[in-house]
Amino acid sequence: MAEIPSLGAMLAETARRLGSKEALIFEGRTISYRELDEQAGRTANALAALGIRTGDRVAIMLPNIPEFVYTFYGLQKLGAVAVPFNTMYKGREITHILNDSGARAIVALTGFANLINEIKTDVPGLEHIILTGQRTLLFAQEGATVFVQMVFDAGRFASSDAVFKATGAVLVSALKRLGVDDAWYKHQGSIRCDGKKIASILLSTFENLFIVNALVCIDRLEIDTFFKAVGVPPEVKDKVLEPMTSVREQTGSPVTIAVFRDAFMDAFQQQLDADIVSGSLSIIERFAYRQARRRPGEKIPKT
Repeated sequence: MAEIPSLGAMLAETARRLGSKEALIFEGRTISYRELDEQAGRTANALAALGIRTGDRVAIMLPNIPEFVYTFYGLQKLGAVAVPFNTMYKGREITHILNDSGARAIVALTGFANLINEIKTDVPGLEHIILTGQRTLLFAQEGATVFVQMVFDAGRFASSDAVFKATGAVLVSALKRLGVDDAWYKHQGSIRCDGKKIASILLSTFENLFIVNALVCIDRLEIDTFFKAVGVPPEVKDKVLEPMTSVREQTGSPVTIAVFRDAFMDAFQQQLDADIVSGSLSIIERFAYRQARRRPGEKIPKT
């Protein structure tokens, strides 16, 4: 009885025979069988470098994009087991699937990073989080959101996780001062209240600095117009819209930026045991700030 070839081997043979023939068509782009096989091979090599072996389970939390196909066939080349699931699932459902399947890794959209990080401590067997595709969406709206940027010397914290934890504690404390008593923070990503996201934290590094950007919703966001103008996959739109709330929605009272600033500064000083000294922007900083905010075609004087 002839041995049945694996799906990975079948793809390689199909690529040998059909080569430049269309395998996938995505958003006007054509991907040939040869390119599909090459991308699947690269994915398999990358997963193997992480220690993924025959029989290992790897979860796939991707919508209908080429990366899903690359990942699926890459796993077939390795002899690993693909565990795809609906991108609409939330934290508790994802936690159950990952634990029940014994997945050692998950491949997901970059926009889902915060959600997965929040549940990671509940999935001890998950060793790798592999991100691809869409970036995280954050919405800013005048009067409804507040951006806070913090820059720390890298020597102040032992790790990036420590920066997230400290920043999360500051934001939770500030929100509680504003009356959001149920605000909580567990792990990298979002501040939540009643299961809904009220603030987001993004972290980047530059030389010897940790740069933290936090977005806090102080009033209800009106973003329907944005989605009418910009095409966003339903999977990403759902993650942005469904869990969001604001200070005003939680407390029933409006909050000005000035009031939020005072609460944040008090929380910052208390949580990080640091003094805040008021100052003014330098000429260069003022110019850069105005340049970033200028309207298309508007000229900004240098003096």
